[in-house]
Amino acid sequence: MFAGIGGFRAGLTRAGGFQCVGHCEIDKYAEASYRAIHDIRKEERYYPDARTIDPNDLPDFDLLCGGFPCQAFSLAGRRKGFEDARGTLFFEIARLAEARRPSYLLLENVPYVLKCIRDVMCCKQL
Repeated sequence: MFAGIGGFRAGLTRAGGFQCVGHCEIDKYAEASYRAIHDIRKEERYYPDARTIDPNDLPDFDLLCGGFPCQAFSLAGRRKGFEDARGTLFFEIARLAEARRPSYLLLENVPYVLKCIRDVMCCKQL
């Protein structure tokens, strides 16, 4: 999810024992770089927009990883969190994880995202 140029993929390839079954990236330039850098197999799936992924269309997988946009949570930004549209992309990961229940999630962002997630979880429990 939010593959960029493939930092997660590069790390997991170096670690060994992982096989990528697909990726999602909306930025056409990042997607072009991703394809130029990594060995993409014919059977791998590509999803251009996380918001339109049907969880039933996903191949089987054990690990869902993603570096969703951090601008909404970063100290360098306005810290609007989930009130910034980019921040709500976190919920696309949550939606797919809830539907498919992978054994592992590996997410990357900035520290402030934890406060925002805790705030949302507290509100949902009310």
